[in-house]
Amino acid sequence: MTSVTTSRRTFIGGMSAVALSGSAAFAQKKYDNGATDAEIKIGHAGPYSGPASAYGVIGKTIEAYWKSVNDAGGINGRKVNFITLDDGYNPAKTVEVVRQLVEQEKVLCLFNTLGTPSNTAIQKYMNQKKVPQLYVATGASKWGKPKEFPWTMGYQPDYHTEGAIYAKHMLANVKDAKVGILMQNDDFGKDYVEGFKDGLGKDNAKMIVKLATYEVTDPTVDSQVIQLKDSGANVFLNISTPKFAAQAIRKAADIGWKPAHYLTNVSASIAAVMKPAGYENSQGIITAYYLIDPLDKQFVDLPEVKTWTAWMDKYMAQANKGDANYVYGYTVSYLMHETLKKCGDTLTHENVMKQATNFQKFRVPMLLPGITVSTSPTDFYPIQSVQLATFKNEGWALFGNVMSAEGS
Repeated sequence: MTSVTTSRRTFIGGMSAVALSGSAAFAQKKYDNGATDAEIKIGHAGPYSGPASAYGVIGKTIEAYWKSVNDAGGINGRKVNFITLDDGYNPAKTVEVVRQLVEQEKVLCLFNTLGTPSNTAIQKYMNQKKVPQLYVATGASKWGKPKEFPWTMGYQPDYHTEGAIYAKHMLANVKDAKVGILMQNDDFGKDYVEGFKDGLGKDNAKMIVKLATYEVTDPTVDSQVIQLKDSGANVFLNISTPKFAAQAIRKAADIGWKPAHYLTNVSASIAAVMKPAGYENSQGIITAYYLIDPLDKQFVDLPEVKTWTAWMDKYMAQANKGDANYVYGYTVSYLMHETLKKCGDTLTHENVMKQATNFQKFRVPMLLPGITVSTSPTDFYPIQSVQLATFKNEGWALFGNVMSAEGS
């Protein structure tokens, strides 16, 4: 196999002296590739470079999380060997590095690989290999299809449902709506648009007056935003990743366009999007939220927020706590940690998936109050609830109730 030039970070610890439980669940050890008495090997690919590099902090957060787990003795006496590779948000590169992780590194599972196009490129391969592709960092609805892809599972609320929620809110609150959509030209963008159209209903489909697409290789989306304004749209559905989301917010302000603005949750980071776009340009933007903002005064005194803040101070001291991606990386790692703990000494591909599909209203710290994780062998959508929020001053202000919807 050809060599792969990527960044690689790995944490490997020796065998822990912690005694294993003597219970029946731990009585007989069974391992697949990536697991031994000493370690659990987990693979990850993410965009440390390229057009979506703002998401690179997620991988760094996951690294720090597993380091903290290892510092505390590991999982059931085993240290976590986390191998993360840079795919540059390029699906062809994702295929290359994931083959390396599965065939050379022989990881037990792939965890939180980022991006809809990237995960799409490896989904069939992972399912053919029968290696878990768990808690992927994308909300595309295709990750919740256990009949077709029993080894792939999502994590966050799915884009289709989120798009439908924006449409319902718009119908109830915007008079004579004319919708302009900025869409990344791939499955990520298409999933949101389809959900938004479903939320509108056939009778209201004509409300969409302009659909402007962009490629991830484009330098800017300035021309697309100008086209949307010129269409007469008074609603802006901004389906973009952080770099382009910030550009679009700033450009809309520059040209004096002030529509009702809906921003996808994946670009709701204050540090990566709202601040670079300009707080003054971001006022009133609406998004769907499911993570706690640790800087929100209503949450700062919660024990889980204090725990997270102390963890950040110890393991990611230089990080900007206003970047929601750090919260995201922590929460998804917590769920993966719990999944592996439940496996006990049966660290096989099959048992990892069995445990991942067996959560009932499980509370993950730093999810919004009222939002929990539930899965089953027929339900691969761990988080199915969100709460709307509007950008006010320098942060997100939640409003309304927690809304739940089936991901399918």
